[in-house]
Amino acid sequence: MLAFVVRRILQSILVMLAVALIAFTLFRFVGDPVNQMVGADTPQAEVEKMREVLGLNDSTLVQFARFIWNALHFDFGISYQFRQSVTALLAERAPATLELALAAAAFALVVGVLMGVYCALRKDGFLAKLFQAVSLVGVSLPTFLIGILLIYLFSVALNWLPSNGRGQVVKVGDWWTTGFLTVSGWKALILPAITLGLFQMTLIMRLVRSEMLEVLRTDYIKFARARGLTTRAIHFGHALKNTLIPVITITGLQLGSIIAFAIITETVFNWPGMGLLFLKAVQNVDIPIMAAYLMLIGFLFVMINLIVDLLYAFVDPRLRAAMQG
Repeated sequence: MLAFVVRRILQSILVMLAVALIAFTLFRFVGDPVNQMVGADTPQAEVEKMREVLGLNDSTLVQFARFIWNALHFDFGISYQFRQSVTALLAERAPATLELALAAAAFALVVGVLMGVYCALRKDGFLAKLFQAVSLVGVSLPTFLIGILLIYLFSVALNWLPSNGRGQVVKVGDWWTTGFLTVSGWKALILPAITLGLFQMTLIMRLVRSEMLEVLRTDYIKFARARGLTTRAIHFGHALKNTLIPVITITGLQLGSIIAFAIITETVFNWPGMGLLFLKAVQNVDIPIMAAYLMLIGFLFVMINLIVDLLYAFVDPRLRAAMQG
């Protein structure tokens, strides 16, 4: 087990080095950062002095090593657009993105598993067929269109929920802000969370349904019925537990995707998160923010994959035995 954990950690470090190389290449070769920081009438001597201060005259290897060292200390330089520390800008907007991602993931997981189990156990029922039809809509429609439709229905037509912003937030600690503690925060979170989590919810629902139907046809489920176990014990104690292995993989990967691709949802709902900040950075060629965002998303994906692999050992005893062997 320990050897497996160490091997996966080493693989994660190699992946992060590859992501760092891509981010550094983006930072180093996509335009000259000095041109973004000085005016057109700046004397050439001042430009050269700034290049020396930023270390742009050093060799590529030295600059890459410095980039890695600064990244380990969460130092990604100064934003060209905002003239502030990139780390501070991301930290300011991280709570909004993380809360939106967690709410969307919770919605996708809970609703998706419940709908998938119901569709598997009542596969010929009207409600099960309705759920499958809804899942096709969730997979087919683009995220921005779903967001616009929800805004029109619940904000414009019914006037039940706000159409943009994060609502009232409460500061917790030095830098974390949360909308979970206010009514307006919850109201503002509902539509973006559903918009962001709908696609993942449909994937989880269809996966749970197909996997559970397959598990219910296995021999050990038939043997459990022959032993006289209750239907509840068979469905939830045996079938659902063995269905969760692929669900854990999908859920873990989708959580990273939710954070990475929250850009569209944050744009539609004007949600003040990292995705909206990244979009503004792309529009203004703010390379430090782009590179930092790439590093952050890569780190999240690596950590989520590592956690998913470790969870396998606790869900599937066969994998745990193989690791120990």
